[in-house]
Formats: sequence, C-alpha cells, structure tokens
Amino acid sequence: MNRDTRLQALSAFLTSQRAKIQPESVGLPPGIRRRTPGLRREEVAQLAGVSSTWYTWLEQGRDIKVSSSVLDCIAAALRLTADERKYLFSLAMETSSGTAMNQQEEPTISPSLQKMVDGLYYCPTIISDRHCQIVGWNQAAAHVFLSFDRIPADQRNMIRLLFTRKEFRRLAVNWEHFVMGFLSIFRSYYGQYVEDAWYEEFVHEMEQVDPGFLPLWKQCQVSSAPEVMIEFRHAKMGKMLFDLTSLQVQGGADLRCSVYTPAAGSSTEAKLRRLMNSSDEGWTED
Repeated sequence: MNRDTRLQALSAFLTSQRAKIQPESVGLPPGIRRRTPGLRREEVAQLAGVSSTWYTWLEQGRDIKVSSSVLDCIAAALRLTADERKYLFSLAMETSSGTAMNQQEEPTISPSLQKMVDGLYYCPTIISDRHCQIVGWNQAAAHVFLSFDRIPADQRNMIRLLFTRKEFRRLAVNWEHFVMGFLSIFRSYYGQYVEDAWYEEFVHEMEQVDPGFLPLWKQCQVSSAPEVMIEFRHAKMGKMLFDLTSLQVQGGADLRCSVYTPAAGSSTEAKLRRLMNSSDEGWTED
C-alpha cells in the first residue's frame, strides 16, 4: 500500500482501538459529556505518557516520526494483543516481514502436506495463502462447505466467498462472528505485507461487491490465529459444532491450515460420517 493508504489504515486502527476501552477500566472517570465511545485522544496520550498533540497527529494519520519505545507505550495504553501490536508497528513504522506475492505465482502444496490434510478425514480442512486464496482442501471440507473445485481458481478467495456465496451465509448460525474471524486473519496479513498493493485493491473491490463488507472491515480486528467454536446449520445434517484452529505452515509460501475439529461431546462427527458416506458431495449453486 502507498504511504497515504498506510497512514489512513493506521488512523482507522487507532481510532477503533481507542473506542473499545471504557474509561473506568483504566481508572478514569466515565464523564457525562462523551460524544464518542471509549477513551478520548488526550486520555490515551496521558496513559501512554506522550503529548496530546503528538498522539492526535499520529491518530490523524500525519506523516510523523515514531520510535519503537513510544509505540510500545501506545500499545500498552490501548491494551493491544501481540497481533494488534505487530499490526501497529507495521503501519506506523512501515515494517514488513515479507515481499509482495507475484500474482503469476500460485502456491503449491507439497505431497506430504496434502497427505496430512487428507488424513484429517473427519475434520474439514482448508489451506489458504496470504491473500486468503484457497489452494487446497480435503473431502470433509467439500462436504460441509461446498465443492471448491466447481469454483474457478481465481474466485476461490475465502473472504470473497463469505460475502458472495449464499451457502456460507446459510451455513453459519452467527455469520458475522464467522466472517470476523477471517477478516481478523486477513487484516494481520494486510499489516504484515504493507508493500503489497494487492490488499488495498482487494478491499476496494469488496466494498463494491457487498455494502456489508465495509462496516465489518472498519472494526479493525486483528488476529493471526483466532481459535473459536462455530455453529453450523447444515442443509442435510442440521446443527454441527466445530472448533476452528488455524495452523501456520512453515515455508516461503506462507500457507495456513484452517482445521475444523468436531466439538467434543457433540454429535457432529457422527453426522459428518453419515454425510461423507452419502453419495452427494458438497453443495451446488442454486
């Protein structure tokens, strides 16, 4: 992303994080004339030990000099997680841990990785790259979600599918909670690869695809590997509960395994066994 876009992203992130903190939780009086939720800018500055003017300029996205020590203070004041802190540093200091992905290069899955994924027979598993492009899956994923091989390869982006395919909206009981997990992963990549213009182009594209994308994107949640329980309402099997675990695959391709493990004590695995023993695979487009 270019400098202006990076600074705008930094501004949006700081504003959203400030709004999430209640004054009482940090020992400040709630006040009676607060026009916005959360802390005021001057309160963040006070907690971080910096001047109100400097913090205001930082949150406004001005191109000012920052240091690691000051950013540590800002991160502490805003109670950022490790992933959120990394995101802050990437935007504020324009640091990056990787290079832009060549659009002509398609990440490849090694035979050993594919064997491992296939071995998770009753755990729907999806492999995606740093753009959230789906590059691999197992049969359980095809049965629970949809038959990804019926979708053109250039359209197999998890974020795009979540907003454009009715199957996903019907499947997740709490669709917004489901999609926010993936958006938080996507944003962690967005900050990690600040020099990759693809991300900003994709965000603009999604704003046009679905008006519901932008409000969720503006929540600025960041997590490299959220672990959540997800409830699905499958068209054939009804209620299914899964624990989602994201695993990073070591190597230059920056691949991720998203594993949906049937929740312990539920009937999900038994239902999945029956589903996979049936003749139909996945869902088809209406």
